[in-house]
Amino acid sequence: MEEVEWVLLPLGIILVVVALMALGWRNRLRRQADVPAPPDVPADLGPVLYEAEGQYVATTTAGDWLDRIAVHGLGFRGNAVVTVHADGVLMTRTGAPSVFIPRAELVSVQLASGMTGKFVEKEGLVVVTWNLGPARTDREHRVDTGFRTRHAAHKAQLVAAIAALLPTDASPTPDDRNHP
Repeated sequence: MEEVEWVLLPLGIILVVVALMALGWRNRLRRQADVPAPPDVPADLGPVLYEAEGQYVATTTAGDWLDRIAVHGLGFRGNAVVTVHADGVLMTRTGAPSVFIPRAELVSVQLASGMTGKFVEKEGLVVVTWNLGPARTDREHRVDTGFRTRHAAHKAQLVAAIAALLPTDASPTPDDRNHP
């Protein structure tokens, strides 16, 4: 009987931990119910200005890279292809909805060493800051979306391609420069 108890105890602990994780994720979804969905991908984006393969890391609240946005599938990491078009940036994800960032909603782009659940070498992630949905008077939905290119040489090219879409007066805010 002792052997059974030694097996059941760890299994019970694992089940409790998994249940608490599921409860936490459900509560996060409930808290973020007012976060607008990303815009639909336009039917015709025009020619591809730049393309890179890699990994979609996550979308988080801008400035708080530990606050993952869970709603609308934005919190799931996975393989993706990012394409830059004149109208915006498209991240086509494997097994998850694509994320389209309209040019008008782009705020900044930078390199960083990590964000929620993914920390890499210095300046290993491309982080795009953008406005998710219309700005509201009580709170603006500014978010950061992280992407890790498959090849290190593509990081700078991707940043340059996205930066070319930014308005000429766009410059990093003090909050943007203080990310980890």
